[in-house]
Amino acid sequence: MSSPAITIATLSFLFLSVSSSLALAQSSNKPPAAQSLNVASPVAAAAEFELVNPKLPPRSLSLASSKKYEGSSDLVHLRYHMGPVLSSAPINIYIIWYGRWNRPHKSLIRDFLNSISDAKAPSPSVAEWWRTTSLYTDQTGANVSRSVLIAGEYADAKYSHGQHLTRLSIQQVIASAAKSATFPVDHKNGMYLVLTSHDVTMQDFCRAVCGFHYFTFPSMVGYTMPYAWVGQSGHQCPEVCAYPFALPGYMGHGGPGKLRPPNGETGVDGMVSVIGHELAEVVSNPLINAWYAGEDPTAPTEIGDLCEGLYGTGGGGGYIGQVMRDRGGKTFNMNGKRGRKFLVQWIWNPNLKACVGPNSID
Repeated sequence: MSSPAITIATLSFLFLSVSSSLALAQSSNKPPAAQSLNVASPVAAAAEFELVNPKLPPRSLSLASSKKYEGSSDLVHLRYHMGPVLSSAPINIYIIWYGRWNRPHKSLIRDFLNSISDAKAPSPSVAEWWRTTSLYTDQTGANVSRSVLIAGEYADAKYSHGQHLTRLSIQQVIASAAKSATFPVDHKNGMYLVLTSHDVTMQDFCRAVCGFHYFTFPSMVGYTMPYAWVGQSGHQCPEVCAYPFALPGYMGHGGPGKLRPPNGETGVDGMVSVIGHELAEVVSNPLINAWYAGEDPTAPTEIGDLCEGLYGTGGGGGYIGQVMRDRGGKTFNMNGKRGRKFLVQWIWNPNLKACVGPNSID
């Protein structure tokens, strides 16, 4: 539900895992923890990229010993709790830009959202990644919709509720936007996406969350609708919420370094993955009574939480898995609209009982 890109505890474990991997490789005279393979890219420009796994696990934990190493588990009891999913097409997203946003950053996020329904993007694509969410159904058997549309936008550039927000005041932000922008009450297939700029702080931001989702209270907004909030972490905590494009100081000299963001924007490229995480959870658990693991609906483990930190084959135990790197050194795992590239976290597949993504080579 809450989505830290990577928690402090996970970072510590990642550091230890990478150090152990390097030590094992050196002691057995094996190659260093990086492998690459030059292949031809499917994009129109036919540019070349390489497959890289900057955090390759020890051979004892590699794909040779497990085809579904990436977070798979028969012990994960993800259950359906009889609530609705967002199945009506299209899923209408109403964006609230809170704070000061520039056009390039807005364009990058819009392109990601529009890529969800773009079947023309070359594989591995964002649209293919989203297909996993369509495996989730409601009690009638209706699947989460594969179609997503930006149905409305509102810019709150004057920080109408200040530059420090709380989980409760975010509902006031939504109420103000709904009134000012005359957003429709789209109960059937709508959701709000509140995006705060780099100079806006949020309760528990960077410390415990990078994003979260819930639903609006009739007493504050006038009706009930699902929403998600994600913060721009570029100036506040990129090493937490924009990982692996930034690393904590204590990891600077241990193991592989930070990766170059696919669009050259550490904060916003990192934000895109958190947005993907939250959207997958909103559509499969919009009112916190549909798909989640655990018995406590106030702290559910959802389909994004189960795959936190996994971006490619071979991932797990602190390793992000195999991803791609273009000629410019920028790292990605999915293609999107208008030639965009993104690095987006994988999500849980209920049929395979494992984390999956379109760049999987299993």
